[in-house]
Amino acid sequence: MSNITETLEDLIAIDGGKAAALVDSSSGMLLGKAGSGLDLDVAAAGNTEVVRAKLKTMKSLGLDDTIDDILITLSTQYHIIRPLSSNPEVFIYLVLDSSKANLALARIKVKNADKGLIL
Repeated sequence: MSNITETLEDLIAIDGGKAAALVDSSSGMLLGKAGSGLDLDVAAAGNTEVVRAKLKTMKSLGLDDTIDDILITLSTQYHIIRPLSSNPEVFIYLVLDSSKANLALARIKVKNADKGLIL
């Protein structure tokens, strides 16, 4: 669990980082969380539905591919969802303040976090 906690705390330490979570999309349950500003339990359940919907659409389209990440832009926030390369049923969820964040750098940091996570 310390690897998860440390990884999530590193993610929210980047410029604009507000909250981060590791989510099991088979259940919608949080495996870890860090930061504040929103109800991460609700966000985990809701974003599980986003991931499931995208996977279902990809299957319907006959796409033999994987999700690298999903980016949701709000008026004041970026939300990055990245299924783990080692276990696509688990995803990293990162919330950033868009006025302070460098989106390209944040996506790189989430990708690196994916590579470094040991479950």
